[in-house]
Amino acid sequence: MLVFRPLIALMRERGDEVEVTARDYAGVGELLRLHGIEAQPIGRHGGASSLGKLAAMVDRVPTLRRWAKGRNFDAALAHGSHYLTMAARSLGIPSSTTFDYEFATLQHQLGCRAATFVVVPEAIPPERLTRYGVRPPKLRRYEGLKEEYYLADFEPDPRVLEEFSLDPEKVLVTVRTPPALALYHRHSNPFFFEMLEHVGSQAGVQAVVLPRTDEQAELVRGLGSESLIVPDHAVDAQSLIGFSDLVVGAGGTINREAAALGVPVYTTFAGRLGGVDETLIREGRLRPLADPRDLELAKREGEGTRVRRDPSELLDLLLPV
Repeated sequence: MLVFRPLIALMRERGDEVEVTARDYAGVGELLRLHGIEAQPIGRHGGASSLGKLAAMVDRVPTLRRWAKGRNFDAALAHGSHYLTMAARSLGIPSSTTFDYEFATLQHQLGCRAATFVVVPEAIPPERLTRYGVRPPKLRRYEGLKEEYYLADFEPDPRVLEEFSLDPEKVLVTVRTPPALALYHRHSNPFFFEMLEHVGSQAGVQAVVLPRTDEQAELVRGLGSESLIVPDHAVDAQSLIGFSDLVVGAGGTINREAAALGVPVYTTFAGRLGGVDETLIREGRLRPLADPRDLELAKREGEGTRVRRDPSELLDLLLPV
């Protein structure tokens, strides 16, 4: 979602008209408002089951099509949304989709085949995408992480520390819960809550846990640790990461944001590792976590190495026209 923040600004600066749509799920609307992005809510999340996701698609694609029809769009850009590329194709609108995890099979079988172009990190081996009908010239690739592009102008806002009354003398950990409703993350992950119990029991540690669902929030609160802070609203997660001593995520964007900002990060992802995570692990920018005791719960010394990339380069790859 946030990958489009600087791209929207770039397009509007040059006079393009840009409209944004989003599903109303997991606080997406609140996060968009937090980052100053106005969006039209269209569709709902399909839940955990394949049948539920199919029902959501049957509803959302026609709704998107009706919304877009007659509005003379020149292009459609999506981040992992097969709904958008399918609706665009049905209207004859050129589209591009981007993602950085190649094993979301059902999503990519639909979205990649419908898209005009597919834009992915060079870390994803091209042969992993051929089963989705993706080959050059349809395939476009970029260097590094998408987070290195959209966080290029980012500096952490210290107000996030005041928001949660965080003690600067304590070790600050940011934690992101597993993607429990994603079809590519079917493996149960009891280890994740063992890790939370371990972190919550350590003296001198504060952890802000960012849940994906209300159910996850209640599970974390049920652990009864005063050291585990669970926000009840959308937060400036990027600033929180920037001030953290370490980050623990079960895969997903937060891990890559931490790597892009030079913050130590551990992954508890229980599914099949994608090319991006494989590369980050080889480079030592992401650490697999199999035992909570392996967490280095210590204050971070100095600033980590940040990589900043020009978002206009990503925009040039995404624009299909």
